[in-house]
Amino acid sequence: MLVIKAGYLIDGVNDGVLENQAVVIEGNKITHICPLDEIEIPADAEVADHLHGYLMPGLIDCHVHLCSPGAADPRPFKDEPEAALAFRAVANADKTLKAGFTTVRNLGSKFDVDIKLKKAIEQDIIWAPRLVASGRCVAITGGHGHGGGIEADGKWEVIKAVRTLVKAGADVIKLMATGGVMTEGVEPGAAELTKEELIFAVAEAHRAGRKTATHAQGNTGIRNAVEAGIDSVEHGVFLDEDIIEMMVEKGTALVPTLSAPHKINAHGIEGGIPKYAVEKSAMLLEQHQESFRAAYKAGVLIGLGTDAGTPFNYHGSNAGELELMVKAGMSPMDAIRAGTHNAAIVLGLDHKIGRLAPGYLADILLVKGDPLKNVGILADTKNIVQVYLGGKPAKV
Repeated sequence: MLVIKAGYLIDGVNDGVLENQAVVIEGNKITHICPLDEIEIPADAEVADHLHGYLMPGLIDCHVHLCSPGAADPRPFKDEPEAALAFRAVANADKTLKAGFTTVRNLGSKFDVDIKLKKAIEQDIIWAPRLVASGRCVAITGGHGHGGGIEADGKWEVIKAVRTLVKAGADVIKLMATGGVMTEGVEPGAAELTKEELIFAVAEAHRAGRKTATHAQGNTGIRNAVEAGIDSVEHGVFLDEDIIEMMVEKGTALVPTLSAPHKINAHGIEGGIPKYAVEKSAMLLEQHQESFRAAYKAGVLIGLGTDAGTPFNYHGSNAGELELMVKAGMSPMDAIRAGTHNAAIVLGLDHKIGRLAPGYLADILLVKGDPLKNVGILADTKNIVQVYLGGKPAKV
């Protein structure tokens, strides 16, 4: 038995903070949470004293690329062998866990490396965050992400691609509804997979019990994906009032990944980022933030996602996304919810992670300072005193 004494506790769901709480952990789950003066701690229990700090759920990143290095120019890495990608993914997963992220969803990896990494984690070969893996993305021929994805054109090819990924062990299917910034020669605003292709792909994934996510930046592509029944829109740069209303009605989540264009615009061509990517990203930045604010105001379910692995968007710095969401108009508590309970909903895992409550997995952060006064403290690993993954300490 492990008992954590918490001076302050944020449960990931409710507003406000509980003071002087005891969190009891047995095995990998939380069994009891109560005021300290209501519990008698057994003599043989392990006790972690955090009476001067904050306790909160482990953070969740709904959009990472563990195989990508965050290099200014990713082109030199495009032909790396599978083993190199796997080694980098392990190293990046370790950085992410130590930064307080106990669960991540990897959306796109060449050779389905993330699926294989997940299997290694589940077999206790590798100590890493809980992983939701997509394997390769599904893209049109020559479209965004085609280099590391499955190229599919027409309804039968996209159905075949989805079935191939399900066979490989994918938890979620990533569909490329529009062009993007980092693929040379494609436009972020252009629709790629057609509405019909998306409808058949989503239906096939759902038939197999898998969630779906779409890279979607342009308005038409986003609309196609939402109308097709997609579960989460990644990026969502060019939203409009009608799409936002439809997302609220359908329960479609938004994973905004504000970090990706922010980092590209901050470092620019001077930092070594390809000119084509800088120019495309600059056109998106302001509209991206406006769409985020409109979706948040309307009540769209928003989950934290960083797109970690894009230029200067390093693994282990994931919590910087919280700061960007707050700067864009989200309250600190809602930002924390986006990175805990809401993110768990996006992943379909809200029955076991994303909050501090009896019966939930003991994925917990011990933090110095008040993240509700300054959410930025979570972006500095010096403020992360301890990370518990399933009740086991991951960082000392």
